[in-house]
Amino acid sequence: MKINCIAVDDEPLALEKMEDYIKRVDFLNLLGLIDNGVDAINFIKQNKVDLVFLDIQMNDLSGIELLETLSVKPIIIFTTAYENYALQGYELNVTDYLLKPISFIRFLKSIDKVTEVFRTRNSLPISEHKEEHQTNEQDSIFIKSEGKMQRIVFRDILYIEAMKDYVKIWTPSGKIICLSNIKNFIEKLPASQFLRIHKSYAIALDKIEAIKQKYIEIAGQDIPIGNTYKNLLFSRLIKNGMI
Repeated sequence: MKINCIAVDDEPLALEKMEDYIKRVDFLNLLGLIDNGVDAINFIKQNKVDLVFLDIQMNDLSGIELLETLSVKPIIIFTTAYENYALQGYELNVTDYLLKPISFIRFLKSIDKVTEVFRTRNSLPISEHKEEHQTNEQDSIFIKSEGKMQRIVFRDILYIEAMKDYVKIWTPSGKIICLSNIKNFIEKLPASQFLRIHKSYAIALDKIEAIKQKYIEIAGQDIPIGNTYKNLLFSRLIKNGMI
């Protein structure tokens, strides 16, 4: 598998860093580094580009304006120093949203999302190992609550609420309280099914009923979205094909 990519940014240092990151990943094939939007549009139209690392704020043409001109869009990863474009990225169906300065670890996580999208677009099979892992994934855990070990089935969890050294696990039949902080509790849950969206809340992604400006609605309850978690939330929803 080879993924042809370009990086578009009007900051030379940002392009240098992206070039370094791309060259560290064997299956990424860097076709070019482009410092303006107009040249990027022409290059994309004349070449087979699978993936674009695209800066949002550029002098001649913004990344968003560039993207809106394309009738056939490659996989897009926005790169920016500003957080306030996350919603527009979601509306434009970008695969990820990287905030500068971008660490190599965060870059690699973004590439994981790209490979899933690339496989889907090109009908490439996901590895048997991954399918086996998903099939064998446990469906429940035991927690200590009210003096007994109680089994909690993951599909029954609506959301988790932190309250100091305890967590409330909300289910359709009520709440279960156990001694744990929210960080440790979430680590016991399948990362593909649950996501922390606030310092005091984590949610089951498949239980979302509505997305509001500052809240997620689950079972008729408004769960707040923390500002620092908003980009991660939309990235996960995009990755899971939910939006």
